[in-house]
Amino acid sequence: MSQNTKENKKVKKSGKKGKLDLASWIIIAGLIIIAIPCIAFAYILLSAQSATGSVITGDRFTGDLDPAITEEQKTSIASAVQAIEGVESSEVVLKSATLRIYLDTLDEMTPEVAEEIANEAYTKLTGVCDEGTYFTQTASKKMYDVEIHVYNLEENRDSDEFVYVIVNKSSSMEAPIARLVSEPLDPELAAQLLDKLDRKLHPEKYETEGDEITVGESDIEEPTDETGE
Repeated sequence: MSQNTKENKKVKKSGKKGKLDLASWIIIAGLIIIAIPCIAFAYILLSAQSATGSVITGDRFTGDLDPAITEEQKTSIASAVQAIEGVESSEVVLKSATLRIYLDTLDEMTPEVAEEIANEAYTKLTGVCDEGTYFTQTASKKMYDVEIHVYNLEENRDSDEFVYVIVNKSSSMEAPIARLVSEPLDPELAAQLLDKLDRKLHPEKYETEGDEITVGESDIEEPTDETGE
């Protein structure tokens, strides 16, 4: 009997070892709760790493720029503006939602004539692509912006003879605007800014400004004491 009792106790003890107490279940549950966000974060990190360097496709002008300017129209625009009197070379660039026209004119071009050429180029442009159709936005879609650049010097743009006129019209504007960008709107302010820039770039030119010496000071009488000596 005593031997059977001992064997039964051993069986009971071995059975208790296979069960988990409440504390163990709490620890396991806590580990699972912590593991879930860690696994999710690791998945996001690995997904982002694998997508690095891949091209994100999309079109931010979906529903806009309709109708689109074609290559044939660009060629026609280039031919039309090249024929303007005073234009030596021309280039038409369509990038994103902006049509840019660059016109290199005669070196002796004046600002007034350059503005006339820019306005004529805009007329030529709208003769190929109607302004209301291609360059005016509606309530439901955005259309093309226009920039017409007219200049007379390809190099030496620091020269006083340099002329640069830009006529631009965004699709939200009612009419184009011409600006002479080769001359500052506030010459006095521009001169001050250029002077500050020159002082910063070439400080050695201004080092002696505060070291000027006044001559003729020997003529000033020295103060005397009460006896006049």
